[in-house]
Amino acid sequence: MSGNVQLLSDTLAAAKSEGRAALIAYLPAGFPTVDGGIEAVKAVVAGGADVVEVGLPHSDPVLDGPVIQTADDIALRGGVKIADVLRTVREAHAATGVPVLVMTYWNPVDRYGVERFTAELAEAGGAGCILPDLPVQESALWREHAEKHGLATVFVVAPSSRDERLATITAAGSGFVYAASLMGVTGTRESVGHEAQELVRRARATREDLPVCVGLGVSNAAQAKEVAAFADGVIVGSAFVKRLLEAETAGDRASGLRAVRELAGELAAGVRRD
Repeated sequence: MSGNVQLLSDTLAAAKSEGRAALIAYLPAGFPTVDGGIEAVKAVVAGGADVVEVGLPHSDPVLDGPVIQTADDIALRGGVKIADVLRTVREAHAATGVPVLVMTYWNPVDRYGVERFTAELAEAGGAGCILPDLPVQESALWREHAEKHGLATVFVVAPSSRDERLATITAAGSGFVYAASLMGVTGTRESVGHEAQELVRRARATREDLPVCVGLGVSNAAQAKEVAAFADGVIVGSAFVKRLLEAETAGDRASGLRAVRELAGELAAGVRRD
C-alpha cells in the first residue's frame, strides 16, 4: 500500500484500536464558496472528524437528498470546477493532516480523464475516491490508475446487494466499503435501522480485512453511537450541510462553521461507544 490510502487505513485502524468507530464527515466542495468549503472541512476536523469526504458537485446527484442537492446547486452556480475540488483536497489535507477522499459520480471523472484525475488527486494529497455509481465490473481502468497512484477505491453497497455481488465488490475495493444503511437517497432520518447492521455483517463475511463504514441517515450523537456499535466508521453528510445552509440563509457564515464544529464534537463523542 502506498500514498495516502495508507493514511486512510492507518486512521481507521487507529480508531479500531481505541475501541471505537471512525467519524467520517462529508462536505461538498465549493459550498458555500471554495474558501468557505475549505474552512468547513477544517471546522469538522477541529470538532473531531477522523476522515473527510469532499463531494464533487454534480448537476444530477441521483443518490443525494434535497439538502446536498441544494448545496451542490449553490456550488455549481458559483462556478466550482474540478480544479477547485482538488484545491479543496490539497488545502484541507495540508491544514488538518487527516485523510481526505473525493466522493464523485463517474461522469465528471470520465470526462476529465481517469489518468489525469487520479494523478492530480494523488498529487493533491487525496486518499482516494468514493464512486457510488461506478459498477464494479466496469471499474478496471479506474482501479488500475488508482492503484498506480496509491489511491483507495471505495465502492458503495446497499441492503439489496446480493452476497455474490458483495463479494465481488469487496474483493475489488480498497480503503473501506461504504454501506448505504437503507435504500433511497441521502438525508437525515429518525432511525438508521437494522438493515445497516445486517449489511455490515454480510459485507464483513466476504472480506474481513476491509473496514465497513455506514452512511445515509446519521444526524446526531445517539444515531452515531447506534451505528458505531457495529460499524468501523460512521459517515455523516446531510446533517453538516444542513447547518451550513441554515447559516448561509441567515447571512451568518461564521455561525455555520461553529455549528459544524459543534456537531462534529457531539458525533465524535457518540462514536466512542461509552
